[in-house]
Amino acid sequence: MSTPVNLTHLAADLALDQNKVTPGLLGFVVFAALGIATWFLLKSMNSRFKKIDFVEEPETTEE
Repeated sequence: MSTPVNLTHLAADLALDQNKVTPGLLGFVVFAALGIATWFLLKSMNSRFKKIDFVEEPETTEE
């Protein structure tokens, strides 16, 4: 004979403790990847800004 399954007891056993829920390894990996990607983008932007040779021409007022 099999023991009948009490669904409310099973649901109570599977309930998550809100104090113990964490993002885990996947959350850390995604956050670290976003940080590294941001660092590379800022580095690339900085190198492109250094290549710009901008000389401001004085304004000529013609009346």
